[in-house]
Amino acid sequence: MAMRMRTTLLLSLVSVSFGLAALSLLAVHTIVAKQIRNEISLDLEHSILTFQNIQAQRRQMLSREASLLADLPVLKSLMTTDDGPTIRDGAKDFYRLSGCDFFGLADANGDLVALFQQGVPWDGAKPVSGINEAVFTSTESHYVLRNGQLYEVSSQPIYFGSALSGTRLGYVAVGYAVNNQVVREVSEAAAAEVIFFADREIVATTLAAKVQQESLDQKEALLNHPLNSADLWLVREHYIQASVTLSRAGDPLIQLVVLKSYDKASRYLTQLNHLLAALVAFVLVVSGALAIYISRTITLPLENLVLGARALGAGNFDYPFQNKGAREIQELSIAFDRMRTRLQNSQQELLASERLATIGRMASSISHDLRHYLSAVYANAEFLGYDAVSPSERAELLSEVRLGVEGMTELIDSLLLFSRTGQALQPTYESLPFLVERALQLVRAHPDAQDVSFAFDTPPQIDVWMDALKVERAIYNLLLNGCQAAKLNLRAASVHISVSETDEWIRLYITDNGPGVPDSIRVTLFQPFVSEGKQGGAGLGLTLASKIAQEHGGSVALEESQAGRTVFSLSLAKATLGKLAESAQQLHRETTAMPH
Repeated sequence: MAMRMRTTLLLSLVSVSFGLAALSLLAVHTIVAKQIRNEISLDLEHSILTFQNIQAQRRQMLSREASLLADLPVLKSLMTTDDGPTIRDGAKDFYRLSGCDFFGLADANGDLVALFQQGVPWDGAKPVSGINEAVFTSTESHYVLRNGQLYEVSSQPIYFGSALSGTRLGYVAVGYAVNNQVVREVSEAAAAEVIFFADREIVATTLAAKVQQESLDQKEALLNHPLNSADLWLVREHYIQASVTLSRAGDPLIQLVVLKSYDKASRYLTQLNHLLAALVAFVLVVSGALAIYISRTITLPLENLVLGARALGAGNFDYPFQNKGAREIQELSIAFDRMRTRLQNSQQELLASERLATIGRMASSISHDLRHYLSAVYANAEFLGYDAVSPSERAELLSEVRLGVEGMTELIDSLLLFSRTGQALQPTYESLPFLVERALQLVRAHPDAQDVSFAFDTPPQIDVWMDALKVERAIYNLLLNGCQAAKLNLRAASVHISVSETDEWIRLYITDNGPGVPDSIRVTLFQPFVSEGKQGGAGLGLTLASKIAQEHGGSVALEESQAGRTVFSLSLAKATLGKLAESAQQLHRETTAMPH
């Protein structure tokens, strides 16, 4: 039986290990292959964008070069003559001056007069193919294909006088050759192989001669995937390629094709596959050895240790351990027992430190606020002692003293109420809308509520048993918190109150148009002594409101927070309010039945 169980465990563990390793290998291979392809596709798109940026820079350069030449007085003088040979002879100097691969002059009608193509002049006798009137007369750059050589050309008109009122004498066009040097520059900048097609024939490329010949055989596949990466095999090498059309209407059909080798990019994937296969074999060996070891050491002490761990997770620190089994398991049981004892001691120390930390935060917050109020009262009281103080100033100083005293009184009331949370409630039968109106009156008298507009939707009549003083205080704290937040906004501060009732809940919503609750305190928002962005207060307002709501079976929640709209909700559970009603009525009956 033991041998069968060990064999079952061994086979199960090996099978699971093999299956997980195989799935991991397949998943890694698929993910990496997909990632490689996505990266290559992005590289191709970036390659095309890189060329287009380079092309735009070259166009700007050509346009500036053509403009400079068109403004030369000597060239204008040359173009005033109608003699073609004279213009062709004089154009040599301007061709050398331009330093361009392509240089041409046309008359006012756009007819070619002089042409230099990589140093070779046109004699004016033979007709010129590939150069139409639009090359000179259009303000946009054009592609010119002549004698198997591709040029990008930009032209500018030549005027006698200003461009607005002068006489057009002709046109000057300059351009650069799209040759292997250009495609090498594009290839280096784009980190990809580059092919330029003109009228579906290769005019420049970075491909080797052998690969170039095969690319001609697959020309249709190369030119039919604009910007969408596609697979292509050239000389048994896997490429990803994309193409884009560069020419405008009326120009030769110019297409740019960029390719990147998938095989080169995925070489490390093959190495990774070998490494993962070796890792799978290693995992199988280790898992088999581990299964044999575990199958020989599964005993009752391990089960007892597991039960002890479950008991500890449930908070039971007194679960008995049986110190039996192998020596390692015995040591583990002893170590676990020591850990459990230390954890129990640490838990008690943590509770004590949390209490001390809470007291420390409370003392720090209270001392800071009391010192602030006392300093204001002391300073203003000292000023009141001066005889030179005018009656208006004296009234203002008294107002500041009164505000300081009211602030200290409010702080002390909050601390007293905080200390009484958890004590028995004193339920009375009250109207919730009336409590809201009373809390609104108190808030309007607070300095933080100055210049704040309030809106209270007409509420349903809700009369329930509750601790009215505490609920009123919770509503007051939420309203004051809304006022303080709304006044942080640059717009007119406003607070909106609404009440809703369902079969199970009574909910009060307080909405302000402040900047929203900072992300830094959302997690600790309802903890005591937590505040941010407020000039005063001990950070107890939301804590007290939350505690009071919990005592009534509900809660205070941040429903929504964004710039211009923050919504807090105060929920009261009708089930808990019903129990308060029963206890109040029972107390009333007992009081009535007592003899006087």
